[in-house]
Amino acid sequence: MPNRYRTLTRIMLIAMTLVWIATDLRADESLLTYAGSQGPGKGKHIVLISGDEEYRSEEALPQLARILSVHHGFRTTVLFAIDPKTGVIDPVNTKNIPGLETLKSADLVVMFLRFRDLPDDQMKLIVEYLDAGKPLVAIRTTTHAFNLNNKSAYAKYTWTSKEKDWEGGFGKRLLGETWFNHHGNHGSQSSRGLIAPGQENHPILRGIHSGDIWGPTDVYGVRLPGDAVPLVLGQVLKGMKPTDEPVDGKQNMPMMPIAWTKPYTTGTGKIGKSFTSTIGASNDLPNEGVRRLLVNGCYWAIGLEEQIPAKSNVEIVGTFEPSMFKFGGFRKGVKPSDLQLK
Repeated sequence: MPNRYRTLTRIMLIAMTLVWIATDLRADESLLTYAGSQGPGKGKHIVLISGDEEYRSEEALPQLARILSVHHGFRTTVLFAIDPKTGVIDPVNTKNIPGLETLKSADLVVMFLRFRDLPDDQMKLIVEYLDAGKPLVAIRTTTHAFNLNNKSAYAKYTWTSKEKDWEGGFGKRLLGETWFNHHGNHGSQSSRGLIAPGQENHPILRGIHSGDIWGPTDVYGVRLPGDAVPLVLGQVLKGMKPTDEPVDGKQNMPMMPIAWTKPYTTGTGKIGKSFTSTIGASNDLPNEGVRRLLVNGCYWAIGLEEQIPAKSNVEIVGTFEPSMFKFGGFRKGVKPSDLQLK
């Protein structure tokens, strides 16, 4: 081969390598990773996937990840809806959550999603994880995580699916419910969590008593199947303070579950387990009971229920100033790298 061709080949190889490195760096920049410290979770990897337009999952999940990593030893990776042009977090972008390849090494996935319409190559990574029967923790709007276009290879996962055995999509099949309704009045009636009768000794509720759980988000209406186990019931309150009285009448007769467990299968024969909490928006997390519920739920889902502490450490890590839930209320111009612990 003449020297000039060898030189040209080397230049092309170098250029291709630089493009690969740049692409890899861009992918890394879309992730937020916290290395696990010492604790029961050491050696376990939790991937937390955010993406909703209203309840500030992009704020809640980084804080939950910090708590799991700093206090409990889990290695955590947080994924976000990202504007591919700017690299900033954009919860309104329903079509892009980079970094889902990390699910291949995940021992647990925590989802806080709403109406995502992800491309097939991204959905494939989520579905492969679920088809393996691996554990799942779902927060708030994840009951209606996907609103996929009808050309998607995974259209049965959409929240309005009518496909046989997949009616109600991902939420109904894997969690026990899709979007149904607001049971409490949205924005004016907050939620108090009461332990479901007979579940006082469930591992997820260790260190939690009736009334410990409170949040300004309202109770969702749910219609759970027989294989779901309600753990916490949502008492609808008259106002937006934890000291408010419960409302009278049908909203609390009966109360709706706001946290439950359920086995799931996608049809592969592998059986997984899910834990769902419809409380857990960013401005619910200042409540210690909510944080403990979610942390304990992660322990249970990943198979460490016997190691759940008598009262798990859920102290806030770093600065946490959650935004009130509302559409369009996300902080503009934030990149995942901005959320690293200083």
